Amino acid sequence: MKNSIFIIFFMLGFQWVSSQDTPNTVVDSLYKEDHFYAGITYNLLGNIPNSIKQSGFSTGFHLGYIKDMPINKNRDVAIGIGLGYSTNSFNQNLLVNQNTSGDFEYSILKDRSTYSKNKFSMHLVELPIEFRWRTSTPTVYDFWRIYTGFKLGYVFAHTTKHVGDLGVLKYGDVDGFNDFQYGLTLSVGYGTWNFHVYYALNPIFSNIAKIDNERIDMNAIKVGLMFYIL
Repeated sequence: MKNSIFIIFFMLGFQWVSSQDTPNTVVDSLYKEDHFYAGITYNLLGNIPNSIKQSGFSTGFHLGYIKDMPINKNRDVAIGIGLGYSTNSFNQNLLVNQNTSGDFEYSILKDRSTYSKNKFSMHLVELPIEFRWRTSTPTVYDFWRIYTGFKLGYVFAHTTKHVGDLGVLKYGDVDGFNDFQYGLTLSVGYGTWNFHVYYALNPIFSNIAKIDNERIDMNAIKVGLMFYIL
């Protein structure tokens, strides 16, 4: 987490230095914008059963590169296609435990006093696709932007961790997580600071994950800040 925060602020500092005007600035009529991005989000669970509750602070960190492709003469409308990395945690009371036969079981932790930590985490490689509108010009470095789009993510690693009366239970490669996550994105802001939201269109868990024979249809909702650089 500390490394992710350091990277974000390093990139913000680099953007500030690189955006300063110099006397011999050459106007680039074929300029492009916002190739790199870094973000931090507060992660929520949507479509949750009444028995599942979030606790603590669930975070996400996001880094990547987007190829900016202007589609009009003024170059203030563009299509962006990129590649990124995302790590996300969700603190809640859904217990994932492995039984004696090696199968994973899902249940609800009803008493908060019986555990100090219970979460699952995911690491994704992501493909963002954006439709971009902005008020930029070849010589203006702070401008309004509205970027909306779609993001496809491949979950290449996930873990669950519980610390409580049952001991320390930590599992990787748990049956029941969807290998792919996809959803809608929106980034709106001016200059460095941009409000960002992601809404997943499919559940975090697959049909295998059930509580009392009912599917867990929770999806991910991420709200936070996105920083675009260069």
